[in-house]
Amino acid sequence: MALWWLSCCTAAVLLLLHVDPGLSQFCSGGPPGIPGIPGTHGPNGLDGQRGEKGDPGEAGQPVRGQKGSQGARGPPGRPGLKGDVGLPGPPGNPGLPGEKGRPFNPSTMDKSFFSNKRDKEEAPQLDATLDFNSEILPDLDQRFRGETLSGGVYTSSIRGVYFFSFHISARSKECVQLMKGADVQLKLCDWSEGFLVNSGSAMLELEVGDTVSLQLASFNNMVTTQDTSHTFSGFLLFPTG
Repeated sequence: MALWWLSCCTAAVLLLLHVDPGLSQFCSGGPPGIPGIPGTHGPNGLDGQRGEKGDPGEAGQPVRGQKGSQGARGPPGRPGLKGDVGLPGPPGNPGLPGEKGRPFNPSTMDKSFFSNKRDKEEAPQLDATLDFNSEILPDLDQRFRGETLSGGVYTSSIRGVYFFSFHISARSKECVQLMKGADVQLKLCDWSEGFLVNSGSAMLELEVGDTVSLQLASFNNMVTTQDTSHTFSGFLLFPTG
């Protein structure tokens, strides 16, 4: 009975749809409902097959522009390390012969010198000429002998520039004066707790007949024992006459 009724209803619906389509809306039900909630994402699919190699892009092509103009010269760099010494070079050519020298004869040249020592045990007086009574080179040939001092005084025989030096031994303190005539040219003083040697030197320009000597000044502590020597020397540097 139920199956027969369902068959009749189905036949009737199909007949109405065929006869009048507008009636299909009535038979198909109400308006569409609200869309449902999207379902969850399914699992990732499998990797596809590897594709063919593509053509190179623009970035893969080398790009080279035109050569630019030369820039300005930079500052010099710092000096490098010193290199190794090179090999010796070949010997140079011999130089030209020099001029023939003039014969040397000391006996014909302008000369004037002395070098004396004091061998006296008595104490000298202050502000009085020191007597240097003994030559230091007494055995030289007569052609080369020095000048003779008269009472410790040197007298110039050649106009020129001279060099003088002295060495005086003393106790505790001593002042020595180098005299040109009656004028003091140099005065040197020295002090010590024991013995000392007062030394000095100077250059003087002398005319013919000028005299040079030494004097003690201020103190009279000169050593006078036999084993102590005091020296006074001088010589012509060059004539000016």
